[in-house]
This record gives sequence, C-alpha cells and structure tokens, in this order.
Amino acid sequence: MRDYETVPYSLPDIADEESIARARALRDRLQQRRTCRYFSDEPVPRAVIEAAIEAAGTAPNGANHQPWHFAVVSSPEKKRAIREAAEAEERNFYAGKASEEWLTALAPLGTDEDKPFLETAPWLIVVFAQRKGGIEEDGKTQNYYVNESVGIACGMLIATLHEAGLATLTHTPSPMGFLREICGRPDWEKPLMVVVVGHPEKGATVPAHALKKKPLDRIASWL
Repeated sequence: MRDYETVPYSLPDIADEESIARARALRDRLQQRRTCRYFSDEPVPRAVIEAAIEAAGTAPNGANHQPWHFAVVSSPEKKRAIREAAEAEERNFYAGKASEEWLTALAPLGTDEDKPFLETAPWLIVVFAQRKGGIEEDGKTQNYYVNESVGIACGMLIATLHEAGLATLTHTPSPMGFLREICGRPDWEKPLMVVVVGHPEKGATVPAHALKKKPLDRIASWL
C-alpha cells in the first residue's frame, strides 16, 4: 500500500441493544418523511439550511473531490424566474414529451405542470454536480463518481432537513440548463435537482399512493 498521511479514527463503543434502538428510532423518524407539494411561506432560519448543507458535505464521494455545489435561493425574483422556466419545461413534458407509460406511472401522484411551491416555499436549494474542479474547484481537474457522490449527499441533505422538522420536495425539470444561468454557475457544473424546503401549509395532503413502500424482504437480500 502506498504511503499517505493518516489521522486517528474511532467511534464511541455502543452496546448492541443501544445500537439497534438508535437505528430503529432513526428509521421510524425517516419513515414519516413525505414529498410535500403544499408549502406555507413561513420563514425558516438560514442556520437550519446551513447545517443541513454542512451535513450533506460530509457524504462519501469519489477521491474526496466533493463534486457538489448547493445554490441556495430565497429571493422572490430568482424563485419566480425558476418557477417560470420550470413550468415552461413541464408544459412541454405533459403536452407530448412524456410517454403514455410515464404519464400513467405519475397519475396516482397527481403531478402536473403547475409548480407554485417554487415560489411559496422560503428556500430552494439547487444542487449542482461538478464534472470537473477537484477539491480546489479549479474547473480543470477531473472528478470521479460524480452522480453517485452527489446523490448520496442529496439523501443526507433531505434526511437532515426532515430531522429539523421541515418538509421537502425534489424537483427535476428536464432540461435544467436554465438553473445554471439563473444561479450563475459555471459550464462545468450540471444542475441535478431543486430541493424545495419549508413548512407544509395547514391542511396539506400527500398522495395515498406515496405511502406504498416496498417491504424489507423486497429491497434487501442476505447472502
């Protein structure tokens, strides 16, 4: 093995019973997470968003290049611009770009081209995947396992926001190039998703279909 600099690493010694209890407690909280489409405009402290992004930034990633950028949008003007551009793409999607099979799969979720949450929610976190840049973000160094790395980071971001008592929605308009322009990001960054963050409005609902989850014996195998 090649020589490289190291630092000590350890974790607290936890009894098996406590370890199981902690895992199940977190599981139970995360099982309450839902994708919310009805947000209030109630303010959310910036410190919560900062902490969630810092948590996301600890995600495992290719060569420790940390190939992500989180553009946090709160200004009404930019939120409106994102909504208008996203809805234009969504109208094309529902008017013929999407296959009938795709539309049929979406039908139980009640999605359509209207995206008011992009303006109503107090925060939009636009996630960018950096194809190049390295840890110094020089725009030249090759990054590795970019989609995998950013996907893990997004999962940790959403889990942290849920732990903070906030609702989220992941929006993925296609194409998404307009997000790069609105957020002022370089060409070597690829917009991956918009994470909408806020409190659910009073009387908010979620599709019943969303509660249907695959059981453990279908999502895992033990070899």
